[in-house]
Amino acid sequence: MAGVAGAPAKAELRTELKEVIPFLFNPAELTITKSASWQGADNKGANAPLLRFQAGQPGTLALSITLDTTDTGTSVTLHTDKLMKLVAVDAKLPASDKNRNNFRPPWVTFHWGPLQSFKAVVERLTLKFTYFAASGMPLRAKADLALKQYEDEQVKPLQNPTSHTPSLQTVHRVHHGETLDRLAAKHYADSTRWRLIAEANNIVDPLALAAGTLLVIPELPVRRRG
Repeated sequence: MAGVAGAPAKAELRTELKEVIPFLFNPAELTITKSASWQGADNKGANAPLLRFQAGQPGTLALSITLDTTDTGTSVTLHTDKLMKLVAVDAKLPASDKNRNNFRPPWVTFHWGPLQSFKAVVERLTLKFTYFAASGMPLRAKADLALKQYEDEQVKPLQNPTSHTPSLQTVHRVHHGETLDRLAAKHYADSTRWRLIAEANNIVDPLALAAGTLLVIPELPVRRRG
């Protein structure tokens, strides 16, 4: 079995000003929330009211990441400061008006390999510094981010940015001895579907997977009737 699967793709945030904020370590999990407002109408004599749809609510994407610069000996604030700018107003953004004191923070999108989130604003950022040098310089921090959907988009929270078709609902961490055909059997109940996983992760050798590698597991394509 020659060759080893490539290193996992790095997650990042991209701002509307084309700035890229790479993560030092990928998140272990993502939490997506989407809700809708329904209102009960009068339904005299019934056990429950008939619900009428009012409006969809913005989706949210929550994640936690670790920032660690102990290997370089530099301050971790070089990375946390970039996140802090995402909750600060920016006069360079479109529709900013100095005369009316009308400013806002930028919207962002979350990217991880073939994944892309909806446009979102950072609604909440929590930074916890957990390790310091003898001088007091912070070297490690944990960042909790809550992203809130910025505008109405008829897409899923995570999608393939090229085709704009739904792609991921699962991220799998490879265990020792696992192969793509076994993963296809586990997730699709069909070992012959291993090529879907290989193509989604740019894997050359389907039998050689490094333990610990993160793989995206795409949804099965929808078969259309002719």
